Amino acid sequence: MRALLFDDYGPPDVLHIGRVERPLPGPGQVRIRVRAAAVNPVDWKIRSGASAAFHRLSLPHIPGLDAAGVVDEVGPGVTGLHVGDEIFGSTVTGASAEYALLDATAWAYRPAGLSWAEAAALPSAAETGLRAVDLLGVADGDTVLVNGAAGAVGLAAAQFAMARGASVIGTAGDHNHDFLAGLGITPTRYGAGLVHRVRAWTPGVNRALNAAGQGALPDLIALTGAVERVITVVAEPAAAELGVRFTTGAERRYWEALQLAVDLHEKGRFTLPVQHVFPLADGAEAHRRSEHGHGLGKLVLQP
Repeated sequence: MRALLFDDYGPPDVLHIGRVERPLPGPGQVRIRVRAAAVNPVDWKIRSGASAAFHRLSLPHIPGLDAAGVVDEVGPGVTGLHVGDEIFGSTVTGASAEYALLDATAWAYRPAGLSWAEAAALPSAAETGLRAVDLLGVADGDTVLVNGAAGAVGLAAAQFAMARGASVIGTAGDHNHDFLAGLGITPTRYGAGLVHRVRAWTPGVNRALNAAGQGALPDLIALTGAVERVITVVAEPAAAELGVRFTTGAERRYWEALQLAVDLHEKGRFTLPVQHVFPLADGAEAHRRSEHGHGLGKLVLQP
């Protein structure tokens, strides 16, 4: 099969198209013919070597975690999935290829109203967003501040929080404020003066999530009044110093997150926009755009 590969760590240009054997599904796995694969920040962090201490690879490596496609082979012990089913989820092999394996606990059926690209964009963002909301204990009547609400994880978390009856304030660049407001999120700017701006709108923030950038944690603690009401999905040295919990993914629950995202999407209450779809051969450009910031919406590859 054709796949996007890198043989050694480095810049986006180390990515190239190569041919490898199709993976065979083991117990509890299914194989899909990939129709779309998302590009996430963790993909280029792994490719560049920035996270080599945390992600041990055998090279060459196929990047990508999230994919959508058609089941073409079912492994031993899998029930409820059949050849021809259209699904999306988290891969156990690289997603940026013509075929990929999915764990049978980390998928959902693709609804008719969700394009292949939109489906591929969901898994990691939805899982991380719901995990953060759960760990924060967001409930009806809470006011939640999401730092980085226009990013995929922040946007997912904001919509999950609103589905629970919480009010959400989200930081974002000015050019994304209208989009956030259209979803029911109160937008505000990043950076200096955040505490003053938020307190001008609401007397209290119950919970806060850091989903983007560095340096916001002191403001989030000040707004919530307690370090245990703040969580970060961004690896930031200040988190340990301040006592802010950093969720690394040990608590992952893809099944619940994807089912909830699909349910809310079908009710018109959940969206993750796709900014651009690249052919698989342009994987280096997709990584380059992701690495240097690409604005609102996910980047997706199509084999």
